Amino acid sequence: MVYETPEEQLRSAKRALAVQRDGGTHRPGPRSIGKGSAQLKAKALLKRTMLFGAALLAILTAASVAGMVLNGIGFWGVMATALACLIAAGVFTQFPRTRVPQRAELTLGNPSQMVARTELWLEAQRPALPPPAQAIVDQLGVQLDALGLQLKGLDGAHPAMAEVRELVGEYIPETIDNYRKIPAHLRKEDHAGKTADQRLTESLGKLSGEVDRVTRRLAEGALDDLAIKSRYLEYRYGGPEALEDLTGGGGMPDTGVPLPDLSATPTKQGR
Repeated sequence: MVYETPEEQLRSAKRALAVQRDGGTHRPGPRSIGKGSAQLKAKALLKRTMLFGAALLAILTAASVAGMVLNGIGFWGVMATALACLIAAGVFTQFPRTRVPQRAELTLGNPSQMVARTELWLEAQRPALPPPAQAIVDQLGVQLDALGLQLKGLDGAHPAMAEVRELVGEYIPETIDNYRKIPAHLRKEDHAGKTADQRLTESLGKLSGEVDRVTRRLAEGALDDLAIKSRYLEYRYGGPEALEDLTGGGGMPDTGVPLPDLSATPTKQGR
């Protein structure tokens, strides 16, 4: 019989951790719907990996010390060390788990935390939804990532923040919670002209459109700033042709973006 060395045991345990991290041998791991939830799960995975590494180091150190003291640990010592490594792999591939936030926690924290928690909560609800609604949940993950970027830097008292917290923290989860309260065998039955599955899909579609609308509205200011800056740079560094276009008889086509006031712009000495 061939016994594994401590180094081989460590490599085997690492392979087992990698398999379990990817969802095990027979089932794929859950897919993240957005970057925020993916980052939360990556942090939990990093914590599990660090704990597993620390446990392996402690086990192998104890085995080495015992081997030096006892002049070898023998067959049963090797088996005990291997078993301890496997137990550590089994424990730290499952714990600590990524905790699904409660509804009351969805609106807490800064925009990035709010978006990440909501995406993680939506992922947990996704398997219980009909396929059309699942597709909208996937779309919401991408939209929430974009919305989170637009919210960065906004003051907590900004009107958009209150609107987003209400939309993300109340309307979306309340819609899904109301659907999940309906018994599964009744969700496909017609009620007042539509089934619960159809109403859920329609409601999530409207909420997805509202998230997109808020994101676009917040992005308009940045788009206007970029257009103004582009026109200024074209005037400042575009050369004689650009200046002639700006001051000539033909003028410039109206783009809807006002030209910035350059009268107060400092100029370099000697020009």
